[in-house]
Amino acid sequence: MNRRHFHLHTAQHLGLLTLLTWQQAHALSLGDLSASDASGGLKTALEKATQAAVESLGKAGGFMANEKVRIALPGYLNDGAKLLRTLGQGKRVDELVSAMNQGAEQAVPQGRQLLTQSVQQMTVTDAKAILSGGDTSVTKFFSEKTRPGLSQTFLPLVTQATDKVGLADKYNKVAAKASGMGLVKAEDANIQKYVTGKTLDGLYLVIGEEEKKIRQNPVAYGSALLTKVFGALK
Repeated sequence: MNRRHFHLHTAQHLGLLTLLTWQQAHALSLGDLSASDASGGLKTALEKATQAAVESLGKAGGFMANEKVRIALPGYLNDGAKLLRTLGQGKRVDELVSAMNQGAEQAVPQGRQLLTQSVQQMTVTDAKAILSGGDTSVTKFFSEKTRPGLSQTFLPLVTQATDKVGLADKYNKVAAKASGMGLVKAEDANIQKYVTGKTLDGLYLVIGEEEKKIRQNPVAYGSALLTKVFGALK
């Protein structure tokens, strides 16, 4: 074996040894956690993330001032709104968009109880799926557990907000025609249901972002259990 091949062979073995050592240490750190600690730590994290998300979104400007979750008119209708603005109808469009986002902001606090209940009822299997499920695991968990119930809770509040501007019926008529032409998704052709869906998407997104912050710096949240669980995952 020449010197070059010897060094390459040695480097490969050292790399493999380093990887195995890290994996063993990581496994040992997780092994120190009981299932109840792992589940309890995740519940605490999601409760804190839920509370932070509701407080952030469930206030004036919570959706409208946040570009990540701000609700705009869908697809073709948003493009049409730009044309209306050039024709001097911008105020009416803005009123509708404002009402859509206000409806979302008013609805979110009403979901706190259901979200909290879903966290409290989390099983060990749920916890394992979230801990190992990657960046979308939190959204998936909440969507599966709470989307139908929250949709029913949010829809009347969204309807009330959009009805105030008197454009909901006109939107639905235009959207229905646009949907028939393939210009708007069928599920977006009803403004109340569209806004309700976007409200949930925004809520789950922000909860997931809050959980990422907790994972990155659990010590900042003043919980020994959070520090123990998420410290072991690093």
